[in-house]
Amino acid sequence: MSEIKIRATEPTDVDALHEIFSCPGVTANTLQLPWRSTEFTRERFGQARPDSYGLVAVVDGRVVGNLGLHIVQTARRRDVGALGMSVHDAFQNRGIGSALMAAMVELADNWLGLRRIELEVWTDNHPAIHLYEKFGFVIEGTGRQFARRAGTLVDAYYMGRLRAES
Repeated sequence: MSEIKIRATEPTDVDALHEIFSCPGVTANTLQLPWRSTEFTRERFGQARPDSYGLVAVVDGRVVGNLGLHIVQTARRRDVGALGMSVHDAFQNRGIGSALMAAMVELADNWLGLRRIELEVWTDNHPAIHLYEKFGFVIEGTGRQFARRAGTLVDAYYMGRLRAES
């Protein structure tokens, strides 16, 4: 496979992000809904927010994955980030997620000084769980009947990563 380049999300990435979010596997393994309009995606990702950092993975000029890191804004948790990520169905298991996670950890640890990063992941999404564990996340609990997926209630793990002390 070609080189994976990680960069900041740009407003011009909206069509590519919409394509990623429309993938059946992405819809099934995230909180995305099917059949969202491009305009919905444009409104969601077209505006930069000072408390959010967006990264995309690019292969041969094509955006194939994205990761969002959102800084918690409550006064006593401003050193905590929440993470969401997706990779285009056609680019799964090719290192895209690892490249996005490595860039996010670098940003969180060495530039933002976050002490904690947290996320939720379906309990049956074993590849994602393995990826997160590879980057130091641990399962901290289970949300029973966390959300709906295609008419069925599914459980999710709450996972967290504490920055290693230097």
